[in-house]
Amino acid sequence: MSVGMVCFLMNDSLVKYVSESLPAPQLIFLRGLLATLGLLVLALALRQLPPWRETLGHIGHKWVFIRSVLDGTASLVYLSALFNMPLANATAINMSTPLLIALLSALLLQHRISWRHWLIIGLGFVGVLCVVQPQAEGFTHWAWVALAGTLCHALRDLSVRYIPDHVPSALVTLGTALTATVMAGLWALFHPWHSVNPMQWAQMAGASVFLSAGYFLLIKATRIADMSVIAPFRYMGLLTAVVIGFVVWGDVPNALAWAGMGLLVAAGLMMIHISRPPP
Repeated sequence: MSVGMVCFLMNDSLVKYVSESLPAPQLIFLRGLLATLGLLVLALALRQLPPWRETLGHIGHKWVFIRSVLDGTASLVYLSALFNMPLANATAINMSTPLLIALLSALLLQHRISWRHWLIIGLGFVGVLCVVQPQAEGFTHWAWVALAGTLCHALRDLSVRYIPDHVPSALVTLGTALTATVMAGLWALFHPWHSVNPMQWAQMAGASVFLSAGYFLLIKATRIADMSVIAPFRYMGLLTAVVIGFVVWGDVPNALAWAGMGLLVAAGLMMIHISRPPP
């Protein structure tokens, strides 16, 4: 999970940088093509690519398809926000995913949520508001777009639990990349395209490698370990985002944003602590 989160942040950083010179739909589509090719190579290397009929059957499984659509939607929505706001702020909002998973588990799956859970969820969303800062000078609607993308991420992570164990993780990842690429391609049809220089191709290729690795590691971690064990390691991404945002773009979160990040991390760790079964 730790390495996977760092991979996602490296991907986010590269595509955010390239988005300054290429239209977002074109960028996401081309990166998706490169990521899909990389995942095909990964599936072959791991010997998780069965005959094509069986491969299509796995990718077309109902819950694999649902997860892929949710992830594709999340990618398009979240990246649209990321291209228009500081990396650390977008990542901090995305760190509310574990809290949203707990909330959605109660609302959609009828899981029992105690008053302590609700209190922690409330604390976490206060942290989100501190990062979003709806009344702060310079506020834009992109922060709310990032929150909508995060909601889709939470739904995506919940759906993984319904995917049968016999479906290889590499094929779940491949299905996700294919769906996101097709969705971005349809979006790109309605926008002008720009020429792509060798440096942009290299940056998108690097992003696709990090994205493919992040997808695979996240799915692997979610399927083989208890959520309460791996969830704290999501916060490795927040530290990475703050460092990259400062080094590349000179972004420094203000005091309220720092406080919100602290509340998010504290709420997430508290949620994990009280959700663990007694020894």
